[in-house]
Amino acid sequence: MPEFFTVLPPEKALERLRGYLSPLPPEPVPLAKALGRVLAQPIFAPEPLPAFPRSTVDGYAVRAADTFGATESLPAYLRLVGEVPMGRSPGLSIGPGEAALIHTGGMLPEGADAVVMLERTQRLDAETIEVLRPVAPGENVIGIGEDIPAGALAFPAHHRLRPQDLGALAALGVMEVSVARAPRVAILGSGDEIVPPEQTPRPGQVRDINTFSLIGLIHQHGGEPIPWGIAPDRLEILEQMAREAFEAADVLVFTAGSSVSTRDLTAAVIERLGSPGILAHGLAIRPGKPTLVAFCRGKPVLGLPGNPVSAFIVARMLLVPLLYFLQGLEPPAPSLQSARLTHNIPSAPGRIDWVPVRLIHREGTWWADPLLGKSNMIFTLARSDGLVMVPLDLNGLQAGDTVEVWRWE
Repeated sequence: MPEFFTVLPPEKALERLRGYLSPLPPEPVPLAKALGRVLAQPIFAPEPLPAFPRSTVDGYAVRAADTFGATESLPAYLRLVGEVPMGRSPGLSIGPGEAALIHTGGMLPEGADAVVMLERTQRLDAETIEVLRPVAPGENVIGIGEDIPAGALAFPAHHRLRPQDLGALAALGVMEVSVARAPRVAILGSGDEIVPPEQTPRPGQVRDINTFSLIGLIHQHGGEPIPWGIAPDRLEILEQMAREAFEAADVLVFTAGSSVSTRDLTAAVIERLGSPGILAHGLAIRPGKPTLVAFCRGKPVLGLPGNPVSAFIVARMLLVPLLYFLQGLEPPAPSLQSARLTHNIPSAPGRIDWVPVRLIHREGTWWADPLLGKSNMIFTLARSDGLVMVPLDLNGLQAGDTVEVWRWE
């Protein structure tokens, strides 16, 4: 198999893959576990909120007309007829010239249409209060359905639930929601030189970086990572582990070793997983050219480069949008920061270069300082604030050029 036979720009590879994708079926989850999940269908208010008129202050429930014209020098005098209990119906009504003590959240009694704040009244005796300022009808009161009426749209489909949204749904008594299933992403490392990070590497070995970078990236964008271990450079073992991981997940991601032979093994295994198979065998991008993009028996499969910087950048370009597509969403637009380059960035026409940069704010201007490390230097990424793209048709960028920095989330 040739090493690269359908090299594509990343956006073309993603477009080709998307043509095969369908959103995952939804699943019900309890409200308490729904934070960050994406609604699969709209939610309409099953009842009005509030379901009864409520006071927003501590004070007296009154008929607003009985307070018109009241001043501190000429107050309105009202007869106190009781107190509204919390958590129960008032058990009383307000007639002309009457008032009832009410607390924040209490149910407005029949006949009342406003509440006078406590500090705008004076108690003359056990049965009489003075109102020192007038109130308008509806003042200091939340009416039935004023927060949200029955039948109104509470949240549209594809809305990602925030903490305040959980509170709003709890107020409506919605205790279970239908959400897009979080895509399960199996991560299969391979390469004789790769060892688990808890193990001390022997000469020629390196710790597994990519699995843990991908775990964080997948969690960050709504997926469920499933680390599947590290396969040696033996076709039969890699294929067995790949088949098991493929069956357990919605997406399979290989992070191959650094050698060409390892990438060839990965390509051979992917082709055996099912049709249509590999859609792009290499990307017109640096770092990240030795990338495999495939769709096998209804599931997307990615073969990422072994070098940590390459693997992470390609995953950010391909895997992250894929997670959103599977949840029925469009990927969010990147957070961009305009800045000026501190140094030249060399490139070559015919490929897209992504270069990690550090942002520096100096004398009112943002500067992007390129971190021109090699693709196996993970701290090049760890020390960066984002990426700068050198377009396909340019042979580099010059110091002082204004660029858009794609900031990390």
